[in-house]
Amino acid sequence: MTDFQLHTQETAPDGGPALLDNSIKAFGMIPGLHAVMAESPEHLEAYQKLHELFQKTSLSTVEQNVVWLTINVEHECHYCVPAHTGIAHMQKVPNDVIEALRNKTPLPDPRLEALRDFTLKVVRQRGFVDDADVQIFLDAGFTKRNVLDIVLGLAQKVMSNYVNHLAQTPIDAPFQKFAWTAPDRAAAE
Repeated sequence: MTDFQLHTQETAPDGGPALLDNSIKAFGMIPGLHAVMAESPEHLEAYQKLHELFQKTSLSTVEQNVVWLTINVEHECHYCVPAHTGIAHMQKVPNDVIEALRNKTPLPDPRLEALRDFTLKVVRQRGFVDDADVQIFLDAGFTKRNVLDIVLGLAQKVMSNYVNHLAQTPIDAPFQKFAWTAPDRAAAE
């Protein structure tokens, strides 16, 4: 396994310290993910910008969390599932929604289930979603703008999920209580 450094403001390459300052302002700490990403200030800056832009999308806060957690679970991200579980709780996402996303069980709201289903199609089919599936998503009350918002969220999550796989980023203390193992993997163990 490649050993990635968890950078601080003192160890980050040029451009990294200011970006880590942004992390502290946003989260009250330097998340481990950001500490790893600081190895490439350009990567961290892009990630932070995508995060900021995704939060401005036409999706509601609950819908954004559905997209994030759906992708994190699908990518089996040991770091992002607990982190986004904590974030979802902070953002008042209903607990039954959070648990259904973490456990790959049906969501209590058919509209949110349509969002999860469409997000999974985009991820699994690498964007090659047929017109009938797009129409099902639109018929559930979503828009073409929402389709593109999901792709934006996916771009953000690919950056974080893949970095966490490569770096085996340790879970931050505030999120350790939400530690997670993929349901499929847990059943096999």
